[in-house]
Amino acid sequence: MPLSPDEYDKLSKEERETYDNSEREREAKEQAELPYSWKQELGDVSLVVPVPKGTRAKQLDVVIQKKRLSVGLKGKEPIMAGELCKEVKLDDSTWTLEDQEFVHIHLEKINQQTWWENVLTHHPKIDTTKIQPENSKLSDLDGETRGMVEKMMFDNQQKQMGKPTSDELKKLEALEKFKAQHPELDFSNAKIS
Repeated sequence: MPLSPDEYDKLSKEERETYDNSEREREAKEQAELPYSWKQELGDVSLVVPVPKGTRAKQLDVVIQKKRLSVGLKGKEPIMAGELCKEVKLDDSTWTLEDQEFVHIHLEKINQQTWWENVLTHHPKIDTTKIQPENSKLSDLDGETRGMVEKMMFDNQQKQMGKPTSDELKKLEALEKFKAQHPELDFSNAKIS
């Protein structure tokens, strides 16, 4: 059972490692049971849906809508169908059939600043706070841009966990330093926003 951010914070380093490993195993098992595999970047989601060997494109019924996705063979129950967890750009989302046995689907995210927890809303979720973007992508950026992106990623993770952002942490640090320099002042009734 997933822990709340507060419960997670109370764990020791070893307990966190054990918990993280068990959660990764649970997620991997749930994802392996889906009728497709998927991966994502900040800007898009890629799916691979196995279909019977020898399937031809004209036998497929693939429907990509702004907030829905359905994949199957014409006249049969869909392999997967339901509401997408987030909206996609229809003009930039595509599908292809590879080797007459895999449907590759490319979904372009409308909001390219968020990670998807799942593809279809009724499928198991993944913990997006544990996603590590490929380092090669970040290392391609110049130092200033990379620093800004890393700060945004840190702040986004902190917000998702209900923790202070880097700017809020700086303010708290400055306040603590000020308190230490001025022990004669009473801060017990101070309201900090």
